[in-house]
This record gives sequence, structure tokens and C-alpha cells, in this order.
Amino acid sequence: MRLLKRLRCTLKFEKLAWAAGAKRVAGVDEVGRGSLFGPVVAAAVILDPGYRIRGLRDSKLLPADRREELAVRIREHSIAYAIAAVDSARIDQINIYQASRLAMLLALRQLAPAADYLLGDAVKVDCDLPQQPIIHGDALSVSIAAASIIAKVERDRMITAWDPIFPAYGLASNKGYSTARHIAALYEHGPCPLHRQSFAPVWSAPIPQEVLSFMLDDATHSETGQPVLDEEEVTAAVSDL
Repeated sequence: MRLLKRLRCTLKFEKLAWAAGAKRVAGVDEVGRGSLFGPVVAAAVILDPGYRIRGLRDSKLLPADRREELAVRIREHSIAYAIAAVDSARIDQINIYQASRLAMLLALRQLAPAADYLLGDAVKVDCDLPQQPIIHGDALSVSIAAASIIAKVERDRMITAWDPIFPAYGLASNKGYSTARHIAALYEHGPCPLHRQSFAPVWSAPIPQEVLSFMLDDATHSETGQPVLDEEEVTAAVSDL
């Protein structure tokens, strides 16, 4: 982390691409690769060369409120941006590395107008565009940093929305990552349907996944003592995951 803080996020790589003839340079990045819960989310962003957004840097180095502010400016002033997610079931099928590449490809395909050059964070995307993978790209390229911020803000929103459904795991605070509380909850309650079953802290939990009983027991109760969500509603919610 100290190394990342020392790196400067600039237009160096974008300028090289423009000089080589590119018109719409996209930065692409993903977030959530190390999480135990939920999707991996990617974003692709084509910044406007004529508008400078100050303060762009790796989303991990920014406080949440600053990320939110920058995300609004990126959406307002970029030529194009797109977001894509690959869910936990697909992650378990193809592994997190391939799921991350897939999410980036899906985001890239949604850009309108389309990109003609790609900058990625140390990963090559499976597409025909000329591209440059950059080690620590989200700390060196403003386009990749912008994608990192957009993806991080969106994924945090998605995971926080699940907190009331699976309250034992502390998702609003840990965003699905491996905190002490999250690991303890896995050992006490077992995993839920949105946990990544192929990740060791999840599959090694001593209690099997029993989603309906867990959700019904922990659902918020009304003044009458009855669950706010009945079993049919919980089943419907799970089927929509």
C-alpha cells in the first residue's frame, strides 16, 4: 500500500495512445476479486481528453465519500462508461481470475461509443482491441483509476443492499471481505447463497448452507412478533439471486 501511495496517477499512457492514433481510450478495472461474498464488478471508462477530473487515483486509496464525489464527476464528464458484474455462482464455475476478465470484457462491450484502445490493470482482456496491461495501472493511469472508482462505488452499493437480507455477516461494513466478524459469522451460521463456495473460508465453514432457516430466524420482526418476510417471500428472494 505504501508503494501505491507513492505512485503518480497521470495521463502518460493515454497520451501515448492518442499519439499513436487512438481516439477513444478506455480504462478498465475490476473490484471484489478477494471478497468472499457477491459478484466481482468491473467498469470501463473513456475519459474526455478536454476535461480534467482532479484527484483520480486507485479507489483503494480514497475514502468512501471522496470516491462517491469522484464517481459523480466521472459519470457526468466522461465520453462513455459502463459497468458489468459476474455473480458468485459463475465465479465458482470458472474461478475468480476468469470471472474478473469476463466482467471487464462485458463492461467494455457496453461502451457507447465503443473504445478503440484499452488500458487495463495488469490483465489482458480477451478482445481484439489494441491494449496495454499496466502493472499498478489503477495507481498510474487516470482512465484505469476512473474505472476502479466507478466499479468500487457500484459494488459497495450492491453489497450494502444485501446487508438487511443477510444481517449476520456485517456486509455493510466489510463489503463481503474476510474480516474477523465475517469469518466468525461463517463459522456460526454457515454461508448464504451469495457466498463464493469455492473460496476456502466459505467451503471450510463447519455449518452447511441452510439459507431459509437462517433468513427466517434473523429477519426483522414486526410488533406482532411475526417475521416481516414469510417463507414464500424469502424463497422468491433467493430465486431472484
